[in-house]
Amino acid sequence: MESILLILLIGLAGGVAVGLQSPMASMLTQRLGIFESVFIVHIGGALIVLLPLLFYGGGKLGQWRSVPWYVLGAGVFGLVVIGAISYMIPRVGIAASIVTIVAGQLLVGTILDHLGLLGAMQRALDPTRALGLAIVLVGVWLTVK
Repeated sequence: MESILLILLIGLAGGVAVGLQSPMASMLTQRLGIFESVFIVHIGGALIVLLPLLFYGGGKLGQWRSVPWYVLGAGVFGLVVIGAISYMIPRVGIAASIVTIVAGQLLVGTILDHLGLLGAMQRALDPTRALGLAIVLVGVWLTVK
């Protein structure tokens, strides 16, 4: 079992990355356009991940046909995230944009947990979790308004 501290640090690093990527992608969108911004963000990431893939001889990339067809759509959702963030930031600010995106993640995560979909460990939505989500949604409203 991995250390909870390591898990938290990795989660925080991901949050920091989103916090920095979001305004940078928005700047690209404002100066170049949304399609150009999404392209630059994704081609930049693809080029960086190419290095370890080359080092490891492609890793398991050749097994891409073994995954369910619908999970290959994950890249499309990445496009939606960058597009949504880039659109929102100049209109409501960075914090409001990120908190709204995170709230959407929590909502869909709760549904996936409750139903045990897409490989999630099934965890029923109980009153405590429902209250937590309601508080998050009130927080989104207060942050965005």
